[in-house]
Amino acid sequence: MKASFPRLFFAIAALCGATFSPACARPAHADAQKDPYGLWTGTLIADQGTCEETHAPSTFQVDQTRTTFTPADGSISLHGTPDAQHQHYHLQAVVSSPGSKPFPMVLEAHPQDDTIVGTYGTPRCRAHVVFRRPQ
Repeated sequence: MKASFPRLFFAIAALCGATFSPACARPAHADAQKDPYGLWTGTLIADQGTCEETHAPSTFQVDQTRTTFTPADGSISLHGTPDAQHQHYHLQAVVSSPGSKPFPMVLEAHPQDDTIVGTYGTPRCRAHVVFRRPQ
């Protein structure tokens, strides 16, 4: 017998309300300083210049030994190594395209309450971002 979507939805909701299940758990808004590991998302907001990267959400990923930032979830990623206490993040990439000079892309970030805040810069753009854990 095939269950309809509303019936299935309410069955899962009842189960989640009655018992604890990891599948039912909502992500906690943990302090970013105490628990920085995992994926974070945010949208760059231009402060100066022209920032094409402000048109889509960006992803910031933190693990114990490395960090990765993908502006506008595009094809270029910035990489870095977190400091020992995960109090500061510096990520960068040097991009070179045929026929033009190489240019740097940099993200400086740090934990602030349950977010990670940062400043992104290239020779043509400066932007700020607030990363939050995806819901």
